[in-house]
Amino acid sequence: MPHSRFSGSVSTPKVDVAIDMGNPFLNLTVDGFLKIGTVAAARVATEEAYHMIKKGNISSHNFEHTLKKMCKEGAYWGTVAGLYVGMEFGAERVRGTSDWKNAMIGGAVTGALISAVTNNGRDKIVTDAIAGGAIATAAEFINYLT
Repeated sequence: MPHSRFSGSVSTPKVDVAIDMGNPFLNLTVDGFLKIGTVAAARVATEEAYHMIKKGNISSHNFEHTLKKMCKEGAYWGTVAGLYVGMEFGAERVRGTSDWKNAMIGGAVTGALISAVTNNGRDKIVTDAIAGGAIATAAEFINYLT
């Protein structure tokens, strides 16, 4: 069961989140969706707050626009993350080993699927699959270094 902990210094509160869907695949997928979706929504909130303050125009219309954009971006990037985590987990289960190749497979499949869903052409789907695999593999190698 995935277990996440957000903590800071001694004086800051800690937030623990545990998700149990009864299946390791679903646990990891939902956990990835929630974590990255939250990060994407927070990014949009900070960007929009900056733009509102810079323009000096804070209104309910701007707030509503920001909220819609937060939901859209959070759902999009959460879905990408959930799909990637699920594909990497599936590759690990099928291959029976845990190594960088699972990240490459998960990234390539995720890149191809997200590109196909957005109605891109065949060449764009292939390049997005290559990019997804390369980015995921690079991130995995960086994790090995630290």
